[in-house]
Amino acid sequence: MDLAEFTSITEELAREYIELIRWPLGPVCPHCGGTKVGGIAPNKDKEVRAGLYTCLSCMKHFSVTVDTVMHGSHIQLRQWLLAFHLMTSSKKGVSALQLQRNLGLGSYKSAWHLAHRIRYAMREGGICAPLKGAIEIDETYVGGKPRKGNNGAKPKKKSKRGRGTSKTPVLALVERDGRVFSRPIKHVDAKTLKGAIREMCHKESRIMTDEWKASRGIGKEFKGGHETVNHGKGEYSRGDAFTNTVESYFALLKRGVQGIFHHVS
Repeated sequence: MDLAEFTSITEELAREYIELIRWPLGPVCPHCGGTKVGGIAPNKDKEVRAGLYTCLSCMKHFSVTVDTVMHGSHIQLRQWLLAFHLMTSSKKGVSALQLQRNLGLGSYKSAWHLAHRIRYAMREGGICAPLKGAIEIDETYVGGKPRKGNNGAKPKKKSKRGRGTSKTPVLALVERDGRVFSRPIKHVDAKTLKGAIREMCHKESRIMTDEWKASRGIGKEFKGGHETVNHGKGEYSRGDAFTNTVESYFALLKRGVQGIFHHVS
């Protein structure tokens, strides 16, 4: 489904599409897990909205949004679908103001809240399986320049780049032609780096990093071994051993901060 189809979708089609994703074999009760489900017949005194079901086991009502980030939201399902599409397909991210314009939402607050719910779902979903194959690992540093003093005076300390800076280190593990796992870390040391590699990489993987000593010895734990490229000596690739993919990911991340979000806390 492309962007044009998302923008022209009806509320009924959006609900059916989400139901198909969540319940490919038919509705399942989120309260008790029952599969014996019936619809709710409308009556003359009360209108019943489409997509509302009754579980014939526990007799509770539910819809496809129950126990999801869409639960209790007054935003239309077709708007949720378009928001999912925009936030997962925009390489540099998408701002809440842009979501408000594209979705036709009435307020910035609604767009902001929607965006945070989707990010929460991304974080809670996690990565189902360890990264496999050739995995590139590197860190970058995120943060602004040191603030100026009173009366616009220059900061006492000059902003240092790379390792040793006061900015926050962000570690990324990139599966070539696949997934990315990234998170802020406190220290760029052997314990932190090796711990993340052990946690997120399959034992059959092939690990690739730069020459930073913190990752030395990790190759003994993986079938594919550990290869490095020495950036300090001007080496950026040696055959298919390189970290260009993870560095491209960092470039997109920083362009997103600069061009879309402007500030991160």
